[in-house]
Amino acid sequence: MRVRNLPAPVKRVVHLGSRGYGRLTSESRMLPSFLICGGQRCGTTSLYRALAQHPVVLKAVLHKGVHYFDTSYHRGPEWYRGHFPKIRRAEKIADKYGMLAQTFESSPYYMYHPQAAARIAKDLPAAKIVVLVRDPVERAFSQHHHEVARSYETERDFGSALALEPARVQRQEVRLALDPRHYSFAHQHHAYRARGEYARYLSVMVQHVGRERIHVVESERFFSDPEPVYDEICAFLGLPADLERPVFEQHNARPRESDMDPGLRRDLSEYYRSHDEALGAWLGHTPVWRRG
Repeated sequence: MRVRNLPAPVKRVVHLGSRGYGRLTSESRMLPSFLICGGQRCGTTSLYRALAQHPVVLKAVLHKGVHYFDTSYHRGPEWYRGHFPKIRRAEKIADKYGMLAQTFESSPYYMYHPQAAARIAKDLPAAKIVVLVRDPVERAFSQHHHEVARSYETERDFGSALALEPARVQRQEVRLALDPRHYSFAHQHHAYRARGEYARYLSVMVQHVGRERIHVVESERFFSDPEPVYDEICAFLGLPADLERPVFEQHNARPRESDMDPGLRRDLSEYYRSHDEALGAWLGHTPVWRRG
């Protein structure tokens, strides 16, 4: 039986035991050669599962997202390394395919946490970063629906939640940047409008890891025509794309109970105009959601 299908109490025991064992065996374990760092509600789970099917890629143990560089950095490098496969598994893959195996994880909050990029640059100085972006209006609406469904959001009206956002997250980003141990639930779960300002977060990431180590993908392209996008990502990661083709599926999508208010949609679209223009410089073209 897969771990994710176990009852929650049993799953917690399994995870605790595996983490403890992973920490004790950390010296014999791999470190990620790439990370999926965001954005939230942009298809990161679907991309993670597609890349995890690659024959020379080994995914993180137990969780797709370890959340080390954002909320668990205080746990230390042995704890982090304990989440990844053992080096001997990578050696078996190298013997079979004649190339080094890679491992990775996907924690979308890495893109937004003020200290994550610097921590990644320090601890994984050669790791590459894949970032998914999506129509920021749709992304914000999707995040709100997701947080409500998980009971992380008590304000069920999207417009009201947007109005509450400044008061909820005001000063939190500065405090997170100054205090390594500070945690803000609101910053992680209630920053709906801010999360779509992609170019702002990418510019911070560039300062720490360099432009050449970041690959930005529009999730609309990935879902409408996944094979060429997958091939582009494999080329960026130094992976042969044609060993085995993955099964492309959409994961973690939620049906919506209502549509966005048209006036609010127009306001958000106008708000994001300058941010989308800045993102276009990254992509080398106008974002797909701004065309036509």
